[in-house]
Amino acid sequence: MSWEPGGKPSAALRPEIPHPARMYDYYLGGKDNFPADREAAERALAANPEFRSTARANRGFLQRAVRHVAGLGIDQFLDIGTGIPTAGNTHETAQSVDPSVRVVYVDNDPIVLTHARALMAGMGHGRTTVLRADLRDPAAILAAPEVGELLDPDRPVALVLAAVMHFLRDEDDPAGVLRTLLDALAPGSHLILSHGTADFIPAEVRDRVTGVYSKATAPLVGRSRAEVEGFLDGLEILEPGVVTVPLWRPEGEPAEGADRVSMYGAVARKP
Repeated sequence: MSWEPGGKPSAALRPEIPHPARMYDYYLGGKDNFPADREAAERALAANPEFRSTARANRGFLQRAVRHVAGLGIDQFLDIGTGIPTAGNTHETAQSVDPSVRVVYVDNDPIVLTHARALMAGMGHGRTTVLRADLRDPAAILAAPEVGELLDPDRPVALVLAAVMHFLRDEDDPAGVLRTLLDALAPGSHLILSHGTADFIPAEVRDRVTGVYSKATAPLVGRSRAEVEGFLDGLEILEPGVVTVPLWRPEGEPAEGADRVSMYGAVARKP
């Protein structure tokens, strides 16, 4: 996440610096990335080859969670840190359940916004818009005209934070960021959260991966299951609770080792 002096997101693309969204796109087999992203992603994969399968497992969790929440009647989604658009993104998944679903995507990477806006220019995307902003400034997200025009704050919203909170350092106050967002949402709103963890990898692997991301535009902060559960204090956590992403309401028999994938997922309701 790059910033200009004064705390505003930088307008520079900075292709020479790896960006987590573009690295994630590479893990998923996408082509919207630069040499620096591919080189950093390959170093991360050399340290932990499961990065690619974890990214795919997270994508599957996101789709299942979005379908479930849309099936509950939630027809407004705020997806922050959306990443490079791919098939089965939030708007496609939610609108396959209910075509009237409205979606606001938020990201701070210019290439993400360019591709997302190009995708939204076509037909069949319902009421969907894209906003450039940064998760570390939740008040600016909530105050953005795009959010106010598309989402009704008096009705439940699904807040999607998929594989993005682990790019906030502790000094960024991730719990406070989440609290600001949730406080602005109506009762009955839902949180879809996934978060990387180092619970299942050796310390030396964790340190190598952390080193790769320390040279990117955002660090990678793996947190424990207890820490992820702490983000959900005050919310009603849906079954099966905080679990590794393949184990959140799987559609088939989970693969061996699914309980040790380095990403936790959960869906929770604001009472």
